[in-house]
Amino acid sequence: MGLGSDHINVGMRDSKETKKRVVEEEEMRGCLFRFGFHCITPRPKVDGSCNTSNAHDAMESNKSSNNFSKDQPVFNLGSSSSSSIVESSTSTPNITGELKVASQLRKFTSSELKSATRNFRPENILGEGGFGCVHKGWVNDSGSVLTKSDQAVAVKTLNHDGLQGHREWLAEVYFLGDLLHPNLVKLIGYCMEDDQRMLVYEFMPRGSLDNHLFRRALPLPWKLRMKIALGAAKGLAFLHEEAERPVIYRDFKSSNVLLDTDYNVKLSDFGLAKDGPEGDKTHVSTRVMGTYGYAAPEYLMTGHLTSRSDVYSFGVVLLEMLSGRKSMDKNKPQGQQNLLEWAKPYLADKHRYFRLIDQRLQGQFSIRGAKKAIQVAARCLNSNPKTRPLMSEVVEALKTLQDLTDIASSSTYSEAMQTERSNNIKRRARNVAKQQGGSAFRNSHLTPWFPIDV
Repeated sequence: MGLGSDHINVGMRDSKETKKRVVEEEEMRGCLFRFGFHCITPRPKVDGSCNTSNAHDAMESNKSSNNFSKDQPVFNLGSSSSSSIVESSTSTPNITGELKVASQLRKFTSSELKSATRNFRPENILGEGGFGCVHKGWVNDSGSVLTKSDQAVAVKTLNHDGLQGHREWLAEVYFLGDLLHPNLVKLIGYCMEDDQRMLVYEFMPRGSLDNHLFRRALPLPWKLRMKIALGAAKGLAFLHEEAERPVIYRDFKSSNVLLDTDYNVKLSDFGLAKDGPEGDKTHVSTRVMGTYGYAAPEYLMTGHLTSRSDVYSFGVVLLEMLSGRKSMDKNKPQGQQNLLEWAKPYLADKHRYFRLIDQRLQGQFSIRGAKKAIQVAARCLNSNPKTRPLMSEVVEALKTLQDLTDIASSSTYSEAMQTERSNNIKRRARNVAKQQGGSAFRNSHLTPWFPIDV
């Protein structure tokens, strides 16, 4: 059932100035930074009742083993975690005014969503994030008894003791209730009943990109990686350059990139999104919020948010897709825990570009496509935000990589890896010889590990 002209007294929609002022006031409350489930100021204990141990993550699942520890520095990009640094007040903010809900959104009752999720059964859990639990459910238009032949949905329930709160719930309704694009997840409806806050999305059967890259035994094929990269780039390009009012996503990461049956991309979780700068303004000033490992360095240092901050985050995710490595991974050896720090030498050396490619692909990738994709990632990750490309430029670059057929064979990949190992052995032996004053390997010749100019 559509909402028509119904209004909900939860925020300002028809007055941008008042809405922005209220949000800025709210951002001055609560803790300054959150590291995983830790905050630098005391907070309520997180309810751990949402057990996701046996659930696949179709919505955001940001609870990894790599959570920030309390004693780690605030701006240390070399830290070994990709935990959220979300600032949020867990109590419902006192917001006056009206938020005009888009007419296409459906208003659900808590009893309807309880029935849709089979009483929020644990086996229907899809994931858990800072907002709360996400359950799979089924809805229909008639209100009759539900069956599994009805429309599958994902129901996200606000955990009042969680990392995110009512303000993020409002942001989801504000943006996804208004923005429609093939590469943005569709918000079907919401529930606001007493203290209940729930959101109902289209169900994404293949879960998140994070799940496919880091939690599956079989590697995601190269062609699908390029398709996903293009779809994600189109979603960001729409937000930055095509939407009626520019939007800065602010939390672009692999766990927020969802996939349908055909691996089409839908960006999800708009709780941290912000309206972009207007007029002659160059940026939006805000408290630092987002996820470590993905946030742009200039944003972390200054709090100045621009669309180029999203471009940087896209570069990190593209590098994750190319390498099969997490942006932050405490389980890696020292020196490899931070993806960008590990990748920096290879990004700067054209003879070692392909050292970045996921070894699990066993050479099954396009040589020209890999080289071009790495160049795109390097541009997005430029330390100077002004030199980063527009997302529309990234889209055009990635379009050319979709149907390349110059696939490196397994034998070529194996030969290249053998050359790399041989070079490493020679390099170590030469270092030992130098330390001992010898010169046996002084004239050894090290060839590039991969034929870059094939």
